[in-house]
Amino acid sequence: METVQIVLDKKLLQATDRAARRTKRNRSELVREALREHLRRLEVCALEERDRQGYSKQAPAGGESSVWEAEATWPLE
Repeated sequence: METVQIVLDKKLLQATDRAARRTKRNRSELVREALREHLRRLEVCALEERDRQGYSKQAPAGGESSVWEAEATWPLE
C-alpha cells in the first residue's frame, strides 16, 4: 500500500471519524472503502451512459422490443 495525504475540511473529517468509530474501522479503512465504492459507481455510470448512447444510435428492429416494453408497462396499462 502507498501512503497519501489528503486535505479534508473540519466537518468532513469529524463525520469521517464518527463513521469510523460507528463501524469499528480506522479512518484509512473507511476512506479506502468509500473511494472504492465511489469509483465503482462512476464505472457503472460510464457503462450505462455508453449503453444509452449505443441504443440511441440504433433503433430496435421492427417490434423487437415490443414484448419487453409490454411486460415493463403491464401494470400501468
